[in-house]
Amino acid sequence: MAGNPNAGKTTLFNSMTGSRQHVGNYPGVTVEKKEGSCNHGDWRVNVVDLPGTYSLTAYSIEEVVARDYIINERPDVVVDVVDASNLERNLYLGVQLIELGVPVIFAFNMSDVAESRGIKFDLQALSSLLGAPIVPTIGHKGKGVKELLAEAVALAEGSTVLRRPEITYGAPVEQAICAIRRELEQQAAFSEETTARWTAVKLLENDQEVMKLYRQPEVVEVVAAEQARIEKVLGDTAEMIIADRRYGFISGACQETVRATTESRHTRSDRIDEIVIHRFWGIPIFLGLMYLVFWLTFTVGNPPMEWIETFFGWLGGVISSWWPDGSESIMRSLLVDGIIAGVGGVVVFLPNILLLFLAIAMLEDSGYMARAAFMMDRLMHKIGLHGKSFIPMLTGFGCTIPGIMVTRTLENRRDRLTTMMVLPLISCGARLPIYTLLIPAFFPSAWRAPMLWIIYLIGIVLAIACAKLLRATIFKGESVPFVMELPPYRLPTLKGVLIHMWERGSLYLKKAGTIILGISIVLWALTSFPKLEVTDSSLSEEEQQSMELSHTVAGRIGHAMEPAIKPLGFDWRIGTAMIGAFAAKEVFVAQLGIVFSVGEADEESVPLREKLRSNYSPLAGLCIMLFMLITAPCVATVAITRRESNSWGWAMFQLAGLTVMAYVITLIVYQVGSLLGLGI
Repeated sequence: MAGNPNAGKTTLFNSMTGSRQHVGNYPGVTVEKKEGSCNHGDWRVNVVDLPGTYSLTAYSIEEVVARDYIINERPDVVVDVVDASNLERNLYLGVQLIELGVPVIFAFNMSDVAESRGIKFDLQALSSLLGAPIVPTIGHKGKGVKELLAEAVALAEGSTVLRRPEITYGAPVEQAICAIRRELEQQAAFSEETTARWTAVKLLENDQEVMKLYRQPEVVEVVAAEQARIEKVLGDTAEMIIADRRYGFISGACQETVRATTESRHTRSDRIDEIVIHRFWGIPIFLGLMYLVFWLTFTVGNPPMEWIETFFGWLGGVISSWWPDGSESIMRSLLVDGIIAGVGGVVVFLPNILLLFLAIAMLEDSGYMARAAFMMDRLMHKIGLHGKSFIPMLTGFGCTIPGIMVTRTLENRRDRLTTMMVLPLISCGARLPIYTLLIPAFFPSAWRAPMLWIIYLIGIVLAIACAKLLRATIFKGESVPFVMELPPYRLPTLKGVLIHMWERGSLYLKKAGTIILGISIVLWALTSFPKLEVTDSSLSEEEQQSMELSHTVAGRIGHAMEPAIKPLGFDWRIGTAMIGAFAAKEVFVAQLGIVFSVGEADEESVPLREKLRSNYSPLAGLCIMLFMLITAPCVATVAITRRESNSWGWAMFQLAGLTVMAYVITLIVYQVGSLLGLGI
């Protein structure tokens, strides 16, 4: 039996063992040792009352004794006696016992005091979240003792099996744990994975007793380096970060399963949460913050975008000058129209993407994004998913591929597949260049931020609706509960935010320099060959270019698509650009530049937005964004869906289903808009 001092552990121990107990001291220390026994059915149960302790990080001799007994003696069951009227503080020890991997039962003692204070528990839900049985007890009255013994026997026999939760500490700390574990496994043999991870965590926490056991210079060096890295990135010690995460785990579990009167203690984070996750105000605050993020993305991102445009224009001009004026050269066309125009047309949106990731990183590091997931949990429950499914969706705002990989954290395969199928509907960073090109082309300044906000919102709403449909049909079944961690609010550090921003932004830039470079060359070839010599001098330059493009492979494919996409408000040029978008969404922008003969080198004189504005209506512009939001994800996403679902069938289902849905929704929007006179 373990527990905080004054949790009523000894009283409960006395109720169990009665007169069958003896008291002595632990060997070598002046700490009282209490042991006793009792009968339950055919079982003789030996009970050890450990010294009171707040934590398994040993600071006092009592804590050392309690922890060493649990680790070295390996009791069949550890009963964590918890003061039910002060749950969050008392559960800190319980969370550490869960991390240690020992069989745990929670005795919610003083449950009568908790009830008198208006505190109500959903014990079944809380038991599922903690992965341990919970028994309410009143020690001084002996209530709950038989039930507690019954649960202990069942757990010892192995007839009680619960899913043990995984408590994580965020990417920087988890990376440190992995690094220390690797070093530990080279230096010492561990019988269980849990032991290695637990030891790594304790070393990060500067646990003096554990540090005495692992004095190898290599281990000490790795621990010190990882502690320093965490403090630089997160602005606080590893010990504080780990403690905050544990309390965040506890806070999340209590938010979902405990209802209390105002008599219960509230921290600063609790008081902030009263506003930001309020049932009425929480969602509007979240939507308002997202709107602010998008507004900043446009406003602050414009000047650096212009600088990049100028640079690529200058670069294209320099390379063009290597050839005589008016001369035609395949190499010149490849370099200027293919590589520079293609890659430059994507890199120009890097400031917008970095700003978006910067804002999201600040919200994540401050602790707010966890609250957003908690708020969405209520909605997720209604569509058959848990709030945990919202985490991959948040990741999907950066890139769908890591979002799909994050679905590994979902224990239930139905939840994983449902989340995986709808994730491409969340606007990823690759779609942002499309929006930032089209919105200014068709909408005035005052409408640009609202339109970006609306298009992101449409994706979220469609994802929720599709998830509801899938969970009601193909993926029927119960969703698995989990603890929604609510870490305390923190002021993000500049270094931490910049690292998180660059980790995501560099993926986009890397794609621009590799995949998109290759695709740009392929698309240049498709839009350049076979060549058509136009000799009719009565045609304008634009008409000649249009004829030449129509004769190419891409133009022919676009023309073949035109009858099918014309009801959507698209023509063969949009169809041609969509060919590249299947390879990578960002390529749509570069392909439009090629289709309209607008390279980065002369964009200031003949802007692509002007070309689009003169050829399409705002309704058509909206439909293009809508179609690109919903339609088939990029090839890489299809591949990762196949890998994570272990089935080409699900990958093809996602590909075909989203394409059909994009066509139907865009068709309805364009046709209804045209009937209302909006397509003029």
